[in-house]
Amino acid sequence: MNSKDEKRPKAEDIEAEQLPYPAKQSDMKRQPDSDLSNYKAAGKLQGKVALVTGGDSGIGRAVAVAFALEGASVAILYNENTSDAEETRRMIEERGGKCLVIKADVRDSQACRDAIAQTVKKFGGLNVLVNNAAYQMAQKKFADITEEQLHRTFETNIYGYFYMAQAALPHLKEGDCIINTGSIVGLVGNPILVDYCATKGAIAAFTKSLALNLGERGIRVNAVIPGPVWTPNIPGTMPPEEVENFGHEVALKRPGQPEELAPAYVLLASEDGSFMTGSLVHVTGGKLSSD
Repeated sequence: MNSKDEKRPKAEDIEAEQLPYPAKQSDMKRQPDSDLSNYKAAGKLQGKVALVTGGDSGIGRAVAVAFALEGASVAILYNENTSDAEETRRMIEERGGKCLVIKADVRDSQACRDAIAQTVKKFGGLNVLVNNAAYQMAQKKFADITEEQLHRTFETNIYGYFYMAQAALPHLKEGDCIINTGSIVGLVGNPILVDYCATKGAIAAFTKSLALNLGERGIRVNAVIPGPVWTPNIPGTMPPEEVENFGHEVALKRPGQPEELAPAYVLLASEDGSFMTGSLVHVTGGKLSSD
């Protein structure tokens, strides 16, 4: 066990931090580990081009940095927090990587097509699409989920995945891939995230179905299924009693950190995952779907 492993906060170390939505990672009192300082790169994505939605912070930032360390040119798409997106760019470029920052809303199909076009124009192609942008807002009472919230959740979390995949497909070839970010709550549920859970369940079915659809073309489609991970969405969208002791319910008794998720995306994006498609890769700290 190295020093960073020893310093990763246990659930009891997480305080009831609250931030206004959309929460900035830079404003979090307890900063997530997303700098990939533990990561040992091996050139697994040399010469590849990747686009990561929701790449400004949290899991998306860690994935973008990991891909860059592995040799990929990376575009990140974000919606609101420009300062966080620029920090992701800085982290990539200071490590010698290339990063294109795109401000866009995945709920807009034309914006998705434009983002793909910008990436292809900048880097000459596209090999890996990571659908990671997400919206959630906790509601203790099911009746309090408004039509506006319902539309925003579905349009961001599942429509946006469809739009980005459809825009990317003309540029993907055999050996390329799409990686979706699901969630364990899409398989086990959560009483205060009913609409969000529904979209994450849809992502699992979308992943498996699209993998079957694109198999003959040699384009792989997989999903990473995170458990509780310490990102800006937690203090920005969850009530204080859920933030406090966040991650207590899993076997490891702590939340995951973004950089602990990134290696799963590298596996799925690289030749190491060449026989993986339609897979839901659980990185949950021991939160099992049978619970």
